[in-house]
Amino acid sequence: MAVYEGPVQQLIDELGRLPGIGPKSAQRIAFHLLKAAPEDAKRLARAIVEAKERVSWCRRCYNLAEGELCAFCRDERRDPHVLCIVEEPRDIVAIERTGEYRGRYHVLQGAISPIEGVGPEQLRIKELLARLPEEGVTEVILATNPNIEGEATAMYLARLLKPLGVRVTRIASGLPVGGDLEYADEVTLGRALEGRHEL
Repeated sequence: MAVYEGPVQQLIDELGRLPGIGPKSAQRIAFHLLKAAPEDAKRLARAIVEAKERVSWCRRCYNLAEGELCAFCRDERRDPHVLCIVEEPRDIVAIERTGEYRGRYHVLQGAISPIEGVGPEQLRIKELLARLPEEGVTEVILATNPNIEGEATAMYLARLLKPLGVRVTRIASGLPVGGDLEYADEVTLGRALEGRHEL
């Protein structure tokens, strides 16, 4: 049931569709934006529009990119023979903060989750398999989240990749089970990368 006048309620409804934003938070953000100086609200609106227009998926690894390739795929100093597989672009940021990894990435854009109707065909697995021979990949590090979906995805990928003759490793524990890479501190995530093990 709409409580406020048209544009205000529309703003609250749109904010409420964002992940992690409930009705009360949507209302608080809407009122903050309405009280803000017009140039502040316009700057936010411009930033959203510009990000949507200029940012797309890297055609090689499916990270966020401005242009055809992301910064990691363009960086010639990175080791092209080692691929770290993550669920989302934000997981790359967490791994980069450790300073422990110098290879390339592949973003699955999710994890296998039958409850949410996400199967292997919804992920960027086909594209991953195509990259391995093209780029001469010798090791794949499975850095999916240490929760049920992430573990299921890692096991599925290990079964697919092992017969292809590449070394398949999984980041070590040290990360809390049920947690997200995004929230892990650098030391814990660094240890997990160092202590990765063969699957």
